[in-house]
Amino acid sequence: MKIVKKILIILFVVFIIAQFFGPEKNTGDLASVQPFLTETNPPDDVVAILKETCFDCHSNHTRYPWYDNITPVNYWLAEHVNDGKKHFNVSVWNDYSIKKKDHKLEELIEMVENKEMPLKSYTYTHSDANLSDSQIESVINWAKNKRVIYGLEPKPE
Repeated sequence: MKIVKKILIILFVVFIIAQFFGPEKNTGDLASVQPFLTETNPPDDVVAILKETCFDCHSNHTRYPWYDNITPVNYWLAEHVNDGKKHFNVSVWNDYSIKKKDHKLEELIEMVENKEMPLKSYTYTHSDANLSDSQIESVINWAKNKRVIYGLEPKPE
């Protein structure tokens, strides 16, 4: 029993020490999404959806929940954000070619349509990010219309 107690004490001390370390935060300026919003010009309802469900993981600015201050949770969240930005980062929208912008909107449509985005792990703790069918339809219609602008997608019938 003494060994178990010692192991638990050591684990507790390691856990406490770990709290002084954490990953780099994604705390860029929210204004970095403005070129994306200006160019794609989403309606107000879609802007609200994007801000609530997308920008935390797909921009250079994340609103962190209180539990992000707990190691190892903060590393798990950082990995989600980094992975999200790797796939689609609205903060670097102006760096994308026309073809890449079109492709990113195509992926957005596919992921939202198939309910793969937002992630279940995100909606579990952000209930406002659970999209209704009408919200999904609004996002998809907006993205499809924006793809027409790039000339790579035929006009919807």
